[in-house]
Amino acid sequence: MRTISRPSAPLALIALLASCGGGDQREVLTIYSTHGREMQQAFEKRYEGLHPGVDVQVLDMGSQEVLDRLRSERANPQADVWWGAPAQTFEDAVRDSLLERSAPTWAGAVGADAKSRDGFWYGTYLTPEVIAWNSAAVPAADAPKDWDQVLDPRWKGKVLIRDPMASGTMRAIFGMVIQRGIRAGRDTAAGFDWLRRLDAQTKEYTLNPTLLYQKLARQEGLITLWDQPDIDALKAKGNAFPIDYVLPASGTPVLVDGVAVVRGTKHQQAARDFVEWIGGAGVVPAAREFFRLPARTDVPDDSLPPSLRTVKANLHPEPMDWAQFQAKSPEWMRWWDEHVRGKGGR
Repeated sequence: MRTISRPSAPLALIALLASCGGGDQREVLTIYSTHGREMQQAFEKRYEGLHPGVDVQVLDMGSQEVLDRLRSERANPQADVWWGAPAQTFEDAVRDSLLERSAPTWAGAVGADAKSRDGFWYGTYLTPEVIAWNSAAVPAADAPKDWDQVLDPRWKGKVLIRDPMASGTMRAIFGMVIQRGIRAGRDTAAGFDWLRRLDAQTKEYTLNPTLLYQKLARQEGLITLWDQPDIDALKAKGNAFPIDYVLPASGTPVLVDGVAVVRGTKHQQAARDFVEWIGGAGVVPAAREFFRLPARTDVPDDSLPPSLRTVKANLHPEPMDWAQFQAKSPEWMRWWDEHVRGKGGR
């Protein structure tokens, strides 16, 4: 019978600490991100492979949640990098002095409207909003091709909408509709009238994107309004999510998704290195694997998957007044919630 000697207490303690990660001497880089666990985990693994001395820890949360958390942690910052949120949310953080200036080498390849004027954040991806449908139930020829066509009587009770109060995507679409009414000289009345008609078409406002996808796949609704990268990712899954989409012919909001170094980070260089990589070498993998359209203007089209080349060729950005949107959106959404939601069919 083989005898195994028991290690002395100090050795046993060392082994226990090592097994619990106590022997990990890597520098911890904490990232607050909105990009979802699948993308976050893929990039965490890729970056750690390139930087073995760094332990990337990504916390998944919504953009408003990130902003609120950075505000609450101002006196003792816990994050090093903020990766993912609309430009307008980053501008809120700039006004609150929550971000550090940085200067990645690729900054010059990003347009002036897709980065902070003073170097506090930089655009990584462009996110167009789209009209999508269950492709097993709706032939492409019959699907709505523009925003007004979603109001056709044939889609009454067949539209699913992500709850706009919690969704930056839906807020941008609603803001576009209201601004179109303002430009037409009708104040906000025309936009809210359109949204009231959309409410009459809507079967349900879903609590989160996952529920939206599931209900669309089960044909509990046939039409939705959402963002291009998520719909392309669903299409890539094949028959599990029969879905297709169109870029609205009259124009669509295009959100700039950004990245920034958090003010007060205890890992300045590591944070700057991650920003350098995510908007540099990391742009093409994001495009090919997660259908993110680069904000940089110097990425060759042949580096992009066919679906993103099609997006670039057919995209008509809506001329949004983002400053007005940022200032008025909270007020508009409160009014919609109190006076439009659930009242369109009355």
